[in-house]
Amino acid sequence: MILVAGPYRSGTGDDPRKLEANVRAMNEAALVLFRAGHLPVTGEALALPLLETAGSARPGDALFQEVFHPVAERLLSRCDAVLRIGGPSEGADMMVAQARAQGKDVYGSLAAVPAVVPAAAR
Repeated sequence: MILVAGPYRSGTGDDPRKLEANVRAMNEAALVLFRAGHLPVTGEALALPLLETAGSARPGDALFQEVFHPVAERLLSRCDAVLRIGGPSEGADMMVAQARAQGKDVYGSLAAVPAVVPAAAR
């Protein structure tokens, strides 16, 4: 299971279109990983529906602070590796640092992620 970590709010001014574009970039990387045989996940996929349900009014509000990064941190503890994509992001860099501290693999590009060897070929 590989956590795809990239910018969500960084450089967006919280513009919904830019936030959506950042989520799409993470999802596109996740799809490539999935097609290569991995199980990709993003913190956004779990946190954003929780934030909506909790009644978060905007990125950065108190509910966002309560949920967004803690979801990614809990998710990271279950992952085997992190794929860091995109530009500057304190949150994504925090996930990378935590992954390294936990002894997990960290990849800086899709090309660096090893291919999955099918069980039948082992």
